[in-house]
Amino acid sequence: MTGQIIFDPLLPWAVLGLLAVLTAAGVVLALWLGLAGWLWRGLAGVVILAALTGPSLRQEDRAPLTDIVLMVEDRSASQRLGARAEQTERAAQALASRIESRPNTELRRVELGDGAEDSGTLLMTALSEALAEEPRGRISGVILLSDGRLHDLDQLPSVPAPMHLLLTGTPQDWDRRLIVRNAPAFGIIDEEVTLTLEVEDSGAVPEDARDLADLTMSLDGGDPVTVQVRPGEQIAVPVTLTHGGRNVIQFSTPEQEGELTERNNSAIVQMNGVRDRLRVLLVSGEPHPGGRTWRNLLKSDSSVDLVHFTILRPPAKQDGVPVSELSLIAFPTRELFLEKIEDFDLIIFDRYKRRGILPTLYIDNVRQYVENGGAVLIAAGPDFASADSIYRSPLAEVLPARPTARVFEQGYVPLVTDLGHRHPVTAGLEDEWGADWGRWMRQIEVTPERGQVVMSGVDESPLLVLDRVGEGRVALLASDHAWLWTRGYEGGGPQLELLRRLAHWMMKEPELEEEALTAEAQGQDMVITRRTLAEGVGSVTVTAPDGTETELPLEEVSPGRFEARFTGPEIGLYRLTAGELSSVIGLGPAAPREFEETIADGTALEPAVDATRGGIMALSDGLPGLRDVRPGRPAAGRGWIGFSPREAYETRNVNQIPLLPAWLVLLVAALLILAGWIREGRR
Repeated sequence: MTGQIIFDPLLPWAVLGLLAVLTAAGVVLALWLGLAGWLWRGLAGVVILAALTGPSLRQEDRAPLTDIVLMVEDRSASQRLGARAEQTERAAQALASRIESRPNTELRRVELGDGAEDSGTLLMTALSEALAEEPRGRISGVILLSDGRLHDLDQLPSVPAPMHLLLTGTPQDWDRRLIVRNAPAFGIIDEEVTLTLEVEDSGAVPEDARDLADLTMSLDGGDPVTVQVRPGEQIAVPVTLTHGGRNVIQFSTPEQEGELTERNNSAIVQMNGVRDRLRVLLVSGEPHPGGRTWRNLLKSDSSVDLVHFTILRPPAKQDGVPVSELSLIAFPTRELFLEKIEDFDLIIFDRYKRRGILPTLYIDNVRQYVENGGAVLIAAGPDFASADSIYRSPLAEVLPARPTARVFEQGYVPLVTDLGHRHPVTAGLEDEWGADWGRWMRQIEVTPERGQVVMSGVDESPLLVLDRVGEGRVALLASDHAWLWTRGYEGGGPQLELLRRLAHWMMKEPELEEEALTAEAQGQDMVITRRTLAEGVGSVTVTAPDGTETELPLEEVSPGRFEARFTGPEIGLYRLTAGELSSVIGLGPAAPREFEETIADGTALEPAVDATRGGIMALSDGLPGLRDVRPGRPAAGRGWIGFSPREAYETRNVNQIPLLPAWLVLLVAALLILAGWIREGRR
């Protein structure tokens, strides 16, 4: 039971002060005038002023509360290196036993694991959450059992008591780490890209480990190449990407005896291979509205170098117009179709027909260009069904369909075939654009001889036929009215997306391959995608970094697209195999954030610990003793750490008794005034 006097004035303190001044002035005046009752009247004024302050005696029934000590135990991945886990466990149990045996003290233990999505050790976040659950007035100390490697120092809370860091690890710890200092996200195919790497040693590195280190590199799981590097020096590694799309490059250095971990001895770099410049040759047989459509499509891509020629007048035509007024330069047919044809990635014949401008030898050279890996797109008009059709040339050997000499001059809506719903060029067009497409007004009837019909027109006749010839690709669009969609005729259609996909498929962009096996990493999970034109596929085999194989069934999620999900048991390079297709993917970072810095060090937490007058000590030097220290005093010394007793309490009951009841004030004041009057009367 404790008590104290409190005041609850009936008037503001300013008013009471003014009354006190007036009372004192009256007493002084009475004394100066020589009045005999000045003392008694002054005492009466004091009693009345004291009563107006409302003095009371408050008595509280208090129950003492225990002090709370927070102990945060770091159980992250870096704390499982070497003997740190056992070291942490022994220290935690011993400290818990000592703290719980202290009088008037409670212990709160908080265990901290790895942060989500490779966010590292969130030590300060765990401490903030623990402090938020306890009354700050009862916190007498904080102990952190950790290696000092945290990744959320910006979340440091305000700690109301001494905070101590007990470091795990030993002075003999050392580690080797492979660091990728510079790696671009993109690289040009068949051109050298330079990556900057460094082998870094930290800690108590032994003398026999300071010599040259082996660095092994492999591209897409191929044959490894080994070079020697000196630890601590940055080296430039040239890499040449061989294909478009994702290229997976793995670097590694062998584990050394005595180092903490080999988890950070490897690094995986995933780079996208892109073409430098796409060179396209567009040959228009005659001016027509669709010619501008092709030109606008190709010119809209800054990575495309377009060479466009339109044949305005055949050589046999004689109209008396001087040649100098028809063109500025001569058509360089020999240079384009004989000398530099291999420099082009795509050749487009837009409504072209044989007029004697391109000799048969040049057309045959185009055929060889396709078989050797080139791409040709035929946008057919009525000329394709005529006697001068380009089909009636050596190019017929690589074209997937032949004309029947029939031309449909009627409206129809282009449709995606069943096979087209599985082909990446046309798959999903109806979902993205909607099914209500505008009509085209002309179609050339063709008979497919090979390839895949992905779109149909009048009476389900082939409209778009795709085929692979040798190492190259050929596409035949049996209409010259795709431009109607560009003009928005009857609502238009996905003309731009269709032609873009078509051009990119012909230039062998990886995302538009018909038969493909790919995977996308999502943390420790991967989504495996198998794209095919077949009705069904088998399973996919996943080979983990340790050689373990897992066979997964594939489920169809859309026409021609099958998927499977897999959670990798470890971080590293995984190989995927499905029939004759194979792929590689790096799952998770090769060196997670927990293994970027593995040597125990409390430098990052030193300012925060010093601000609370706490200390940083190594557990390898032994467990410190525990003491009580007054708030504001140093709370750590040689071999000991301290806690500040908070002397917190809980108030169970409060009684408040007035010291000057009203009747007593009136009685005392009246008696004093009467005494003063009697004293003056006697005088």
